[in-house]
Formats: sequence, structure tokens, C-alpha cells
Amino acid sequence: METLANLESFAKSAELRSFSEAARRLGLTPAAVSRNVATLERNLGVRLLQRSTRRITLTEAGERFLDSIGGSLDTLQSAIEETASGAAEPAGVLRVSLSPTLGQAYILPLLPDFLRRYPRVRPEWHFESRQVDLVHEGYDLAIGGGFELSPGIVARGLAPAHIVAVASPAYLQGVADIPGHPEALGQLRGIAMRSTATGRIRKWTMLGPEGEQAAVALNEDIVMNDPASVREATRLGLGVALLALPDVLTDLAEGRLVRLVPDWHADAGMISLYYASRRLLPGKTRVFVDFLIERFRRLGYAESFDATARRELRVRGSMRKQKR
Repeated sequence: METLANLESFAKSAELRSFSEAARRLGLTPAAVSRNVATLERNLGVRLLQRSTRRITLTEAGERFLDSIGGSLDTLQSAIEETASGAAEPAGVLRVSLSPTLGQAYILPLLPDFLRRYPRVRPEWHFESRQVDLVHEGYDLAIGGGFELSPGIVARGLAPAHIVAVASPAYLQGVADIPGHPEALGQLRGIAMRSTATGRIRKWTMLGPEGEQAAVALNEDIVMNDPASVREATRLGLGVALLALPDVLTDLAEGRLVRLVPDWHADAGMISLYYASRRLLPGKTRVFVDFLIERFRRLGYAESFDATARRELRVRGSMRKQKR
């Protein structure tokens, strides 16, 4: 009967392609991890990993073995964690990656209530504008939009990720004709955003009230790679930008920004929770997922983040009054 330590050392080393990185995640020394894997191979009578000076790779037998134990090992690890911490009291470090703007404005304010309910959970949150590798980087979950789902990762939708065109009232005071169609946004000074993932300028196609489409030729007068910085530049009156509606809701409500072509929006998919697929999630992860889904529902964030809501159309009329 193989020990859990041997199986964990093999599975983590296979996932991370490194004894050193596996050791760091498991709280062991690289020598201990290597020894555990060697013991497993000796007991099975087959080589599971090929070692080299640079990295390790799975043999054909190793791939079959990893596939066969993957789900069972996850379930066993989760069961041990649940039992050790007490099923009624989840515990442990909750490592989360989340968008800075969305996270600080909407997720962080929910943390005090969550910690009152689950005081033994210790949040370790990373606010970053990138797609992380949940498994290889050791995250329990990520919150954001536009993630490409790799094998073994699931997504739970929270709210739509709609992109809208915005500018400051001060900037629009100097504009002779407020654009009524996305294609006319090219007549204004643009604040474009460069993707940190691809290095390319983000391009959007906007959707109209009847489902019609229009490409947005936003000028690249100013280019930044961070949504919060683009929003700040827009507040300063430097031009028009395309930003996620959750990032500018407060600015729209308080008049710092105005939504242009309010009948139109771009669809960036969903704001979602991403986590590794397991039949039994660790208690700390499961309760946080359930808590966040319930809070988004109770606070009506899905409706608030929907760019097609009728309340947003009032912006156009208010701007016309300002222009007069």
C-alpha cells in the first residue's frame, strides 16, 4: 500500500515538472520529494518520471498512472483537510488571484463578513491583471474575466463582463458633436489599452440594441496597459476609453465620467470564479465560492454590471442637456 506522501510527491512533481518546486509546495526538501518518487517507482516496478539536469518529464507509464490516481488523490487530500480542520470550521491559507479594479471595489469589501463567518481561513490575495496558472502557481482560485480554460479548471459565472465607452464631462465640453454611433468614436482623442498577455492593443466590436455590430476604431493617442490607469487618464479629461462597466459604475453615478453611445456595448464574456475541478473542494475554497456567489446574487451585481440595463440610457439625455 503506497503512502500518501509518495503519491503526493509524484503527482506534484509531475504537474510542476520540478522536484524543487514540488518540494516548496508540499513543505518538504527536494531530496525528500525525489526519495518519495523513487520509492514509489521501486514499489511499482516501473519508471514514472524521466530526470534531466533541467527538468523532469512523465514517461508513458507515468502519464497513465497520473491519470488514474488524479481524481482519487484530490478527493483523499480534500477529505484529510476537511477532517483535520473540522468540517464545520474551514481553515487554511486561501490563495486568490483577482483583478485589481474589480477586486478592490467589489470583492475586498466583502472580506470582513467572510472572516467573521470563517475566522480560521487566512486570505492571501494577489491583485494582478493577468491570467494565472492555478495549478502550477498554487492558487486556490482566481476571479476575473477572459480566462482560457485549461484541462481540469472550471468556471462559475458571477456577472457579465460588458465594455462601455466613457469620457469625462470636461473633455466632452470641447467636443462639437457627441458621437451617436461607435464608428464615430474615432473622431475623438482615444485612450487605448495594450494587453499584458498578448502585447497588442485591445480591439472591440460593439453590439447595438437590436444585436447589430460595429467595430470601434478608437484612436491610439494615449496607450496604457492597466485598466485603473486608463480610467484615471479618462477622469483627467485626456480622451475617450473603453472600459469594463464595473470599473466605472461609481464614476458614472457620481458624474466623473459619462457613458457615450449608451445603446452599445462590447461583450467580454463573464466575470467568473475559476478553480481546479475536484469532486470534493477543500473547505476553505468551497465556502468562499458559495459565499461570493450568494453575495453577488444578494447585491444584484449581475444586473448592475449589465450594460443593456435601461437605467444606463439616461446618460445620453443628460449629456445633451449639458451640451445645450
